[in-house]
Amino acid sequence: MAILPALARRLAASAAMSLLVALAAFTVAAGGAGTPAMAQQQPLPDQGPANRLFVQAMQMIRQADNTYDIAEESRFLKEADRLLNEIVVKYPDSALAVQLVTNQFVGDFDFFEFRSRIRSLVCNEPMTSLCFLHRVAEMLPPVETPITAARWDWLSLAVAYNTIGDTARSKEIIAPFVSAVRRGAASDGAGQDLFVARALALMGQSQLALDITRQIPECSTRIYNLADIAKAAAWRGDMALAGQLAEEAKAYATARNCSWELGLVAQTLLRAGKEGAARTLFLNTVETQFSKFRETKTDCCPPELAVAAAELGDTNLALGLLRTVQDENPWTIPAVLGRIARRSDASVALSYAEQVQDLDIRGEALAELIEAALKRGDPTSANELMKRLTRLVDDSAGRRPGLLAQKAKAEKVMYGDDRWRKSFQGSLNAADRASNFVRRDIGAPLLAALVRIETGLPMLD
Repeated sequence: MAILPALARRLAASAAMSLLVALAAFTVAAGGAGTPAMAQQQPLPDQGPANRLFVQAMQMIRQADNTYDIAEESRFLKEADRLLNEIVVKYPDSALAVQLVTNQFVGDFDFFEFRSRIRSLVCNEPMTSLCFLHRVAEMLPPVETPITAARWDWLSLAVAYNTIGDTARSKEIIAPFVSAVRRGAASDGAGQDLFVARALALMGQSQLALDITRQIPECSTRIYNLADIAKAAAWRGDMALAGQLAEEAKAYATARNCSWELGLVAQTLLRAGKEGAARTLFLNTVETQFSKFRETKTDCCPPELAVAAAELGDTNLALGLLRTVQDENPWTIPAVLGRIARRSDASVALSYAEQVQDLDIRGEALAELIEAALKRGDPTSANELMKRLTRLVDDSAGRRPGLLAQKAKAEKVMYGDDRWRKSFQGSLNAADRASNFVRRDIGAPLLAALVRIETGLPMLD
């Protein structure tokens, strides 16, 4: 099936060249007829300099193909890339520049494939974070254009590149999504901003994220975004902005009767240092939700309410709420248990985690409990939890990429050195061996684990 895109690019290139020839013929014919305007047209640009650079680039690529030395191959390929970029910059009116910019074939040369080969050079050092990101990117299903649907996997990739300092690649990935939001590409339904504001907040672009968010009237996206932007601001130490956004979220939820999102607002207030307001809102929300549940027998409670209960230290209520929401929202299990364990109810959290059937979720919960134990100053418990997580990984025989990524995350917190890289590389190897179904969905969890490892802060819940 890979032949079809290549054939399409060949046909496009052939059509483009035919059009250039036809236009040239028309120019000559019109000039011969003595039309003054056409006779004064500029002659076609000299193709010689661009062709010369292209030939030099092909020679570099041939030399790269004929060497066994990795460093030498990298040097030849980077020089070829420089020469091809020079064609576009110095001779943009040449036919070659047009073909390169539009990813057309030039003879048998596939520029799109060559660019992928250049990106893969980061894996000459296979244990680096840049190589890890490249390998995850290779797993992600391509973005369909025009963009009309949320793709948190690709936006997570943009956040991850930004995290490790490759801002150029990060902007290249997120820019089409920002453009789609500005065009109103997702004007119906929830997630109206395609998760773009959340990604921008994690990348430190708070004002742009707010500009997008404040144009969205729908409760869920508006409140989620405000909460996430406030969370990112708190991580950066901007407590003034975090407090301002917490109050904005509360005011909007009250004005628009966004009752389902009030648990999230309570968390945001608590994170901004407004514990009294957070606790009052939380208790009122719980009472209201349970009253509605008794009267209507509909869904009891939003998942964020369980997380808020854990944040506020009400273990029994948090676990009770968790049991009602975890089946449809499995992410709540590690989120709630980790928060409970940080408040010293570690044995209760561990007992609950050991009953979780999904091994990936159980592994993530154990990783959260390890971090909680270390934050409590309890390395003995952390060591015991690490043994449990290691046994879980060993029992899976290296076949569960998500579980290996959680082990890597725990190792970073536990040891503070680079031994986590071996486990993370193992998670990528396991993903490479997995089914297409697993590969399709594993990208975002792997990226979330890598961002947590690199920054010490979680990707947004």
